[in-house]
Amino acid sequence: MSQVTEYSEKVMDHFMHPRNVGEIENADGVGTVGNAVCGDIMRMYLDIDDEGVIRDAKFKTFGCGAAVATSSMATELVRDRTIAEAMQVTNKAVAEALDGLPKVKIHCSLLAEQAIHAALWDYSQKTGVTIEGLKPPVNDINETKEYYEMEEN
Repeated sequence: MSQVTEYSEKVMDHFMHPRNVGEIENADGVGTVGNAVCGDIMRMYLDIDDEGVIRDAKFKTFGCGAAVATSSMATELVRDRTIAEAMQVTNKAVAEALDGLPKVKIHCSLLAEQAIHAALWDYSQKTGVTIEGLKPPVNDINETKEYYEMEEN
């Protein structure tokens, strides 16, 4: 991905007109993640049917415009997808779907990926469903190996 220094039209659109904002009452999975360095906090809600398809996804985010935009895009990328497909949504996929992010905001896409995983973890704990490749969530993305790899690049 090329070095982006300003926000793309897609980032601005998802920031100014975020999709799927709010909560899902009695959500099947709820995940909250944050980044102590920048103060962003993201909470994702998932409604998952009996076949393992994510029928609805909503978010609440406290943070910068990039955090709101990545949350919005992440919900769009997982809606109407299977759990296995949602597990394939990476921070790179979120950033690419937004036509890139400035380097200093790439952590927001990692936050979105981690929020999806945290909500899926909650779902798996509530239902006993094993999700291949899913690891316990972290409270702060600074604790992840991916965060440090991002900071080095």
